[in-house]
Amino acid sequence: MTVLDKAMDVMRKSADWMVPSDDRILELLREHGNLTPQAVDDLGGPSAGHAQDRLPTLTKFGLTERISRGLYRISEKGIAYLDEDLDASELEPVDD
Repeated sequence: MTVLDKAMDVMRKSADWMVPSDDRILELLREHGNLTPQAVDDLGGPSAGHAQDRLPTLTKFGLTERISRGLYRISEKGIAYLDEDLDASELEPVDD
């Protein structure tokens, strides 16, 4: 097994519906706890507008949870994804 093969084995497995900034949003939520889109922006993540667009999608697939209007936290699935224990492409959208 080459070094590249080993690296590929431990990389996070994202889904087609994900964008690169989703990882940063999830990392900030894990590090700082409950956040608003503006707090994501303030902490060096994507812009508040972009985070506001992405957080509902992350929630739809179970990687985050909406606590109240505009306030989110990372879910157990989100932590598992960051820890490379979950393949996000296997997640199904959750109906509200």
